[in-house]
Amino acid sequence: MVGMDTNTKQIIDSLGGAAEVARLLGYDPKRGGVQRVNNWKRRGIPLHVLLERPDLFPKPTKKAA
Repeated sequence: MVGMDTNTKQIIDSLGGAAEVARLLGYDPKRGGVQRVNNWKRRGIPLHVLLERPDLFPKPTKKAA
């Protein structure tokens, strides 16, 4: 899993919250899909999810110094 950064919670919230992200990813809410996404707020978004869905989770851009 990718380490938690300060933006993970903001990213999930900006997409509509854990329930909406779970729906967008096709996770079944009756089988723990919402809880899975909610856990990412603490643990970070798994790398395979970031790579599979760059439309939802774009690479962060580096700020110029």
